[in-house]
Amino acid sequence: MSGANHQQDVDIDLGQLFRAIWKRKGRVLAITVAAAILAYGGARLISPTYRSESRILIEQRTPTYNSGKGDQGAPGESQPLLDDLNIASQVQVLQSVDLIKQVARDLKLYEREEFDPTVKPSAISDVMVLLGLKSNPLDLAPEERVIKEFTDRLTVYQAEKSRVIGIQFSSKDPKLAAAVPNEMVRVYLSLQSGAKLDTNSEAARWLEPEIANLREKVREAEKKVADYRASADLLQTGDATTGGTFVSRQLADISTELTRVRGEKATAEARAENVRAALQDGRSLDTLTDVAGAQIIQRLKETQSQLQAQISDLSTSLLDGHPRIKGLRAQLADVRAQIEREGQKVISGFTNDAKVAQMRERQLLGQLNALKADSARAGNDTVELNALEREAAAQRQLLETYLARYREASSRIDKNATPADARIISRAVDPQEPYFPKVLPIVIVAALAGFVLSSVVIMLMELFSGRALKPVGPAVPAVVAAPIVAKRPDEEVKDAPVSLLADQPEELPAAVAQPVDAQPEEDEFSVASVAALLAARPGKIVISLSPDGDAGSAMTVALARQLGENGLHTVLLDLTGSGCPSRLMASVPKLPGITDLLQGKAAFAQTIHSDRDSTAHVIPQGNADFIGAMRASERLSMIVDALAEVYDRVVVECGPAPAHAIERVSRNREAHIVLSMPKPEERKLAKALGELSKAGYANPILLSDPDHPSLAASRAA
Repeated sequence: MSGANHQQDVDIDLGQLFRAIWKRKGRVLAITVAAAILAYGGARLISPTYRSESRILIEQRTPTYNSGKGDQGAPGESQPLLDDLNIASQVQVLQSVDLIKQVARDLKLYEREEFDPTVKPSAISDVMVLLGLKSNPLDLAPEERVIKEFTDRLTVYQAEKSRVIGIQFSSKDPKLAAAVPNEMVRVYLSLQSGAKLDTNSEAARWLEPEIANLREKVREAEKKVADYRASADLLQTGDATTGGTFVSRQLADISTELTRVRGEKATAEARAENVRAALQDGRSLDTLTDVAGAQIIQRLKETQSQLQAQISDLSTSLLDGHPRIKGLRAQLADVRAQIEREGQKVISGFTNDAKVAQMRERQLLGQLNALKADSARAGNDTVELNALEREAAAQRQLLETYLARYREASSRIDKNATPADARIISRAVDPQEPYFPKVLPIVIVAALAGFVLSSVVIMLMELFSGRALKPVGPAVPAVVAAPIVAKRPDEEVKDAPVSLLADQPEELPAAVAQPVDAQPEEDEFSVASVAALLAARPGKIVISLSPDGDAGSAMTVALARQLGENGLHTVLLDLTGSGCPSRLMASVPKLPGITDLLQGKAAFAQTIHSDRDSTAHVIPQGNADFIGAMRASERLSMIVDALAEVYDRVVVECGPAPAHAIERVSRNREAHIVLSMPKPEERKLAKALGELSKAGYANPILLSDPDHPSLAASRAA
């Protein structure tokens, strides 16, 4: 598998992911359509299931004749509030086993195959039972199997923020889907009404002996009150304002009479005193209202007036000494004397009235004092009487309360008088369309799932292959991905060069022998020794020249792999014309590589691949035009510098390139020069060393390991 090493900091190339999906759009579309077709066929094969729903409203329902407070508290008592706990409790009642059993019996669900999975067991169910993944339905009794199937199809819920309860049921039979919720509501209301009816019947049965017992207690308590009242002489008068007893009534009457007598006495004494004062002062009795108002005095006054009138008439014709005038004057004097005597009698009457009133007052005071003593004695008896009366009143009130409750309970024994505390607000109707399967949503979801899964698989393939990963480092990709503009050569190159770094041949000077930076022992030039030497030196760039062609390139591949095994993060850049390193390291042929990168046909991350036999990475030769890539060879140093920022060692295999072409690769950094010659001949070695010396590289490292297995691998490749 190709891609960047897991130790390398990489980022996901989203553009490459989408391009990969678009490139395989036909495959994605085929998978999406196939998933939709399979979902449509599967949905058509599934037996349709229907669902219907009933709704009830939980509320207190009391008959109108019980809504008042006519009886002593019983009918008028406040009803409990319906909170969320009450509604939740009713939801549990609707899901109770007893209610489900009643509905199953009423609708004869035991006779339906739909509610007994053992009638037509499925092969999948049998396999799951054998594997122990599912319990055997035959282990359950038939009634329990029906209840289990019923419960699986039933949904009871409370509508949010309301006292409404919904009852949903699903079945393959649309009529049954509507019949079950309606029957559940009917049974529920019947059970609720029956519960209230049972409560009233039990209350009535309990109240009957209690009422009989209370009646006897009330009779005994009232008898005790009457007996004590008679024994204590606390007879009732029926007047609540006087305390209700005879003594109290007498005290009230005597007090009233005493007040009246005292008033009459005071009036009589005042009148007598007024008359005496008038007589002492010499005033005429005519001026006194009490005297002048007497009838005899009024008659005497009339007689006096008549006599005075006669005297006046006769005085005009007779003298004063005339006997007739004298007689009239004598009568007038006699009348005046009578008026005086009658006035004295009035005064005596007033005085007598005052004396009589005084005597009456003394008598009433005596009676009042005697009654006060009797009242004080009766007060102690009244305390005991009041206690007996309170006991009798309490028993009587309890009896009346029980009688009121008994009458209420008796009136509710009728089933129609005890409605359930719920009412139907929506009945279930036969559904016309199945609620499952919904063909269109299933097809849409399946198509989307097919599209998403196929896209995810493609993206995972891109990620695992490394094509959708790009290294995170300096802004090199922008440089190498820039379009390459180069002029075409005057003459067309017919044969591919031996290296990207090859140019026009030139005359080489005579070979100059240069010392090799190694010990004379032969094993010091082996792959392991050179890898250890390069690991110990600080430089990151290793430029390898292979005058012997593919054999030397194979040795360079072995060197890169050894560096990786030594723990160095290593990448090999194949600049050979033959592509030998690419063939030895790439997992599959024709991977994008350096030529694609130089011509801008591949992203930087797309050209880095894992070695199939080691932890090293490789940038293969690539698939782009070789000649076009040669025109952009001046960008190689920038690419190598970017790789050196990411990897511990960058091995550049140049093949049989001229020594002076090394400058194109290591223009900005110092590099280790490796001369890869598995079986060096003296002439070729001297020539190579001379070219390197002329180019300014005086101390190259010789890599010569003729027994290394990589040589056999290169010949096989």
